[in-house]
Amino acid sequence: MMHEPLRAHRGLTLVETLVVIAIVSVLLSLVVPATSAVRANARSGHCQSNLRQLALAAHAYALQNAERYPAAVLYEMSPAGLVTRAWDHEQHPGGVVRPGILWSYLSSPTSVQQCPDYLGPSTFGADPYTGYNYNTSYIGAEGRFPEVDANGAWRDGWAVARRGLATGNFRRTDTTALFGDGGWRGGANKFMRAPSATVEGDFATVYAGAQAFRHGGCTHVAYLDGHVRGECDCCEGGNATPQLLDEVMGFPKNGFLSHDDRSYDPR
Repeated sequence: MMHEPLRAHRGLTLVETLVVIAIVSVLLSLVVPATSAVRANARSGHCQSNLRQLALAAHAYALQNAERYPAAVLYEMSPAGLVTRAWDHEQHPGGVVRPGILWSYLSSPTSVQQCPDYLGPSTFGADPYTGYNYNTSYIGAEGRFPEVDANGAWRDGWAVARRGLATGNFRRTDTTALFGDGGWRGGANKFMRAPSATVEGDFATVYAGAQAFRHGGCTHVAYLDGHVRGECDCCEGGNATPQLLDEVMGFPKNGFLSHDDRSYDPR
């Protein structure tokens, strides 16, 4: 019985190859943005979860400390030198960094205190985790550097601190920012500032305490009542100058939550 000879398989022509490449390119152009969007949404959700946990930790601290929220930063003298006690980390002489006051109130502080969309180093010492800031203008106390009194003794810590508002003054907890994505021209910041500068008296300090609109043009905020949401209106502040916006804040990547203090002052 005779069998027909096997026919040789014909390869793809140049035109067919180009068509296949074009189809694959179109499919990739559809898949890659979708994948990137999914990853961005996941990071955004992680960030909001972090901020919610930070707010809960601050509330727990206040319940155990006469209704006062944690200090934003205090400076104290030790036998070895200056100690900086911030809300997230402590910096000790010799470059030693230790956990700050809120760590004991967090279940996983190492992941909670790092914004997943901020990959830069801290701009405040050698903190290992960064990206978030805390309402320093109105909620967290802020210490001055230690000073020597008339008797030659050091005055430091709470003794030379500007106190934050007590909870009895809180009226607008649903619109007052507590924690958020911190940002200025140099990177991230940990001290959230209100734009009027009536508390700090220094616009350079205030414009370096802005919010980073790093999540698809929006920023995440944890409010005093515990809820977290994204804000997409990046404000210059009512006292903006080209120098403050460009050289200090880094607008419009960073900005305030409102032109005045309404997003920061709980009264």
